[in-house]
Amino acid sequence: MIRAERGRLGDDLEALRPAEWSAPTLCADWSVEDVVAHLTAGASIGRWGWLRSIAGAGFRPAVHNARRLAEHRGPTPAQTLDRFRGVVDSRVAPTGDLWAWLGEVVVHGCDVREPLGIKTAPDPDAVLVVAEGYIRKDFAVASRSTARGLRLVATDSSFRAGDGPTVEGTTLDLVLAMAGRPTAASRLRGDGASVLVERLPL
Repeated sequence: MIRAERGRLGDDLEALRPAEWSAPTLCADWSVEDVVAHLTAGASIGRWGWLRSIAGAGFRPAVHNARRLAEHRGPTPAQTLDRFRGVVDSRVAPTGDLWAWLGEVVVHGCDVREPLGIKTAPDPDAVLVVAEGYIRKDFAVASRSTARGLRLVATDSSFRAGDGPTVEGTTLDLVLAMAGRPTAASRLRGDGASVLVERLPL
């Protein structure tokens, strides 16, 4: 699933115009090219390399991410894409939490596609795997904490989780909301939706 989602995103990136590589994404202050370099970085480092990198950054994730992003961003967008293409089949990961690394590709793929109006959607089975992982554990994002005390109900899959006020939406929008994306959270419905929105960063 990880390989498939990387490949799907790579195909979309091939069609970008040069100016679109510097376009903003749903991921904080990162451009499209930044997000792609970040995904390349995540597929290029194992456990011990990751530990050395985060320790060298003083255990500050933002510093660690910025350094790794700069390392894997090419001199041109075309070279950044080539580097990403080079890790599509990579089996390297900092931990064995494969659902989390699948989530990186699913969420960051949406971070890029949605602002650019690209209609490609991730595989529903992959999205369901990420949803089930996100509700179990905070990892790269505070997904479990964001959903605590709420009943999440997908309208397009079997995903159901939690107890409390109900939040309904597509599995993908629930995943993106748990990953802290306000645009997705705004599409959710139910008496718990406003609670979830209030938990997200501005």
